[in-house]
Amino acid sequence: MSWTATELEDVDAATVADDAGFAELGVPKVLVAALDQQGITSPFPIQSATIPDALAGKDVLGRGRTGSGKTLGFGLPMVARLANSDAAPSGAPGGVVLVPTRELALQVADVLAPLAKVMGLSTTLVAGGMAFGPQIKAFDRGVDIVVATPGRLIDLMEQGVADLSQVQVAVLDEADHMADLGFMTEVTTILDAIPVGGQRLLFSATLDRGVDRLVQKYLTDPVTHEVDGAKASVSTMHHHLLHVLPHDKNATTAAIANRDGRTVVFVRTQRGADRVADQLREAGVMAGALHGGLTQGARARILNAFKEGSVPVLVATDVAARGIHVDEVSLVLQVDPPMGPKDYLHRAGRTARAGNEGHVVTITLPHQRKLMRRLTGQAGVKVEPVQVRPGDELLSDLTGARTPANAPITEDAYQALIAPPRAIRKRGPRTKGWGRDAWDNERGGRGGRDRGRGGRSFHQRRPRD
Repeated sequence: MSWTATELEDVDAATVADDAGFAELGVPKVLVAALDQQGITSPFPIQSATIPDALAGKDVLGRGRTGSGKTLGFGLPMVARLANSDAAPSGAPGGVVLVPTRELALQVADVLAPLAKVMGLSTTLVAGGMAFGPQIKAFDRGVDIVVATPGRLIDLMEQGVADLSQVQVAVLDEADHMADLGFMTEVTTILDAIPVGGQRLLFSATLDRGVDRLVQKYLTDPVTHEVDGAKASVSTMHHHLLHVLPHDKNATTAAIANRDGRTVVFVRTQRGADRVADQLREAGVMAGALHGGLTQGARARILNAFKEGSVPVLVATDVAARGIHVDEVSLVLQVDPPMGPKDYLHRAGRTARAGNEGHVVTITLPHQRKLMRRLTGQAGVKVEPVQVRPGDELLSDLTGARTPANAPITEDAYQALIAPPRAIRKRGPRTKGWGRDAWDNERGGRGGRDRGRGGRSFHQRRPRD
């Protein structure tokens, strides 16, 4: 995996009116113009709530579901404050954003880099599954903002590469997910290395699993803003509970997956993800599986094919789906019930993002009906179950389902879409530049600091991707 910062061209702040949406919040006009160039003109609720306080230098605790617009909520104030800082340039970063997964790190870096650039600031991405060399060079050149996963940043700190002694603004994004993945020790180590007295911005959907202790220890008199909290109250999200007979489940799944638009299908296990994706392709629906058993390179290519639309259906496990941050997902299909109400809300958060319409559909077999009544109630979802069969007009009306009529998709046709690019082989040690995160993540196991606990040993051979 590699990452290159994008740039915007011909940003003209003179065209920005004083009463423009973001300008009214206090965002510098050059940043407002940069947003305009990207088609972003009106702030979302979480942005309107948090940006003024963050620009004023206050610590902020933001609570909101994924897809609510948190990245600009912390990114715009961070860029603006660092650009106007009186601190003498040192080459060490002034801002750090910690996120739980590489995929989210890529997304956040893609959003922040062009905005930082127009303000004369540099951004670098630090994550496992990527070569150390470019990250080390970025710190050697000097960098203003670092977007990082916890494990890789600690690796660079231990090597004496990453100096956090000048950090003025620290952001924790999706703190509850970092806790779920077992990163709290790494997070506290990083926060302890950052000077006391700087600004802290913490965003999380919930305050459980130790997140509340982070708030108490590291945030000073935080201003709390909550948008779309721990219940499924998003007005653009529609929930459907489909009662299906066991022998109709596969055909119903295929018909819903064959709809127009991007669809994320949730299953509980890696084996289940592979099986459902295979069944969908056999039915003529282009689908790919995303789970932790794949190499990091394969996961990145499948997710990219999903974002581009060449693979419109993604079959994912709960852990792998934490990296799915695609605004255009219009339907989430739960083939297997979630483990609990929090998992239901996490799955649901893949759709109805950024103000878009979205549907959450759960296939429920007879023995699962009582379970789903309890889970939806605990998640704050009010939904009346309906009995459906493949080919029913009601099924089509609710989900856009269409009975597949295409020929089976061959394995060769699928692999052609997700094949790795041809690389020029270079001589030299195969292990050069590979650290703990990169090695374990390329193995596709759960090792490495940025994959949670357990997994394979670093001393195994690096496989080919």
